[in-house]
Amino acid sequence: MADAEGFEYTVRGDALVVVTHHGRTAARLRGEAARDFLRDVETGDPQLLMATVTGNYKRGNERVAKNHPRNLRRFT
Repeated sequence: MADAEGFEYTVRGDALVVVTHHGRTAARLRGEAARDFLRDVETGDPQLLMATVTGNYKRGNERVAKNHPRNLRRFT
C-alpha cells in the first residue's frame, strides 16, 4: 500500500486539532481525542495516524476484497 501523504495538522487553543488533507479540512478533533492524537503523533508515523483518524486509509480494493467470495470461505 502506498504511504499516506498530504496530511497536516494544526493545534488551535488547548483542545482543538484540525487535520487537513491537501489544504482541505478532513477532521477536527476536540477534547480527549485531540489529546490522544497529540500524544500518539509524537511516537508514531504522523501521516499514517492522520490517515487513520480521517478514515482515508482504506481505498476501493481493500473494501471490495473483504466481501469477495474467496475471502469469505471458512476453514475448519
